[in-house]
Amino acid sequence: MTDVLDRPSTRVEPVTPAARTARRKALLHWIAVHSLGVAAALFFVLPFVFLLLTSLMSDQQALTRDLVPRTWEWHNYVRVFETPGFLTWWKNTLLYAGLGTVLTLLSSVPVAYALARFRFRGRRLALTLVISMMMLPPQVVIIPMYLFWARQLDLSGSLWPLIVPMAFGDAFSIFLLRQFLLTIPEEYLDAAKVDGCGELRTLVRVVLPMARPGIAAVALFQFFYAWNDYFGPQIYASENPAAWTLSYGLESFRGAHHTDWNLTMAATVLVMAPVILVFFFAQKAFVEGVTLTGVKG
Repeated sequence: MTDVLDRPSTRVEPVTPAARTARRKALLHWIAVHSLGVAAALFFVLPFVFLLLTSLMSDQQALTRDLVPRTWEWHNYVRVFETPGFLTWWKNTLLYAGLGTVLTLLSSVPVAYALARFRFRGRRLALTLVISMMMLPPQVVIIPMYLFWARQLDLSGSLWPLIVPMAFGDAFSIFLLRQFLLTIPEEYLDAAKVDGCGELRTLVRVVLPMARPGIAAVALFQFFYAWNDYFGPQIYASENPAAWTLSYGLESFRGAHHTDWNLTMAATVLVMAPVILVFFFAQKAFVEGVTLTGVKG
């Protein structure tokens, strides 16, 4: 009898109307927030799913209204790679995007460091010029630039007119890196100078390791721009099919296979896949770099 009396009470307290109302509001809020997120995700994902499914259809089924392949034609991707010139377009695009990104970082980081940390006469003017270059569309200067590369240097029909200028810095990359470098505390640089480090050694040993998120963001921006660039290869490399990139060659591929939508979709997937994979594995550094860029101005 004593054990029964000593046991804690298991009686459940009744739920008040106010508590029920609060739970109902919390549930409705959760559904509203997540339904918007799911709808937004489907809005961006469904076109890619349609693209991928169409790329795995047969030639006949790709012309129908079917959404799911009856037979999974994986050899469509093999047929795309067997297209004359496709592997050359891949090599050209990797050269353009990879070498261009490296040259942009090598030329933009020192300029951004100077604008962020050095105090010199004309510093504000230099920063104003960098911002002004960001506002200048490339179409404005394309005619004199093309005449310079084609007539003076005889480099038309190649990608070098697009790659070489990246060795002299990029206005957007300089500005983005400069904004990020401003977030690095001055105390770290002062400590490096006390230890006897010069400006170059401070940049390499102290600044660059701390600026990895910003550098990653700039590298991704530049890589994506070069990989998807259509205007530049159209102007400089259109006369030479051996210098075409994927973005420009895809237009020729679509023209040659205008009824083979499965092959066109497969080629499009192959063009998009590297960009998606690079962003998927580097998104943490990319988001961190872009977020911290605007902390201090």
